[in-house]
Amino acid sequence: MANEKKLTKREHFEAIKAKYPLTEDEVKFIDRELELLAKKNASGANRKPTATQKENEVIKTNILEVLADGKQRTVTEIVKVLEGDYTNQKISALVRQLIADGKVEKVVDKRKSYFKAV
Repeated sequence: MANEKKLTKREHFEAIKAKYPLTEDEVKFIDRELELLAKKNASGANRKPTATQKENEVIKTNILEVLADGKQRTVTEIVKVLEGDYTNQKISALVRQLIADGKVEKVVDKRKSYFKAV
């Protein structure tokens, strides 16, 4: 049970159509829902970033500038160097995104996390 793949909404609708005898109205309903899902998924690629996402991109650029000198820094040290009123949690989340993007590397020394630009 733990390895079972969680079905998407689309997969549930397809399974219902295949498994049960449905009336014409029920089939129309399911087809309409599938059409709406396809339309929603297609528009997702064309969405513009939100204001917060734009702001976070600027902050991530600033984080990279701080780490560009080659020194390893903790999140707290990064927050102190950055100009702005940022919490450790926010900077930590953005640093995690930079790690996922391959722009920052995490180094653990004596159970303390340091970060450096790649």
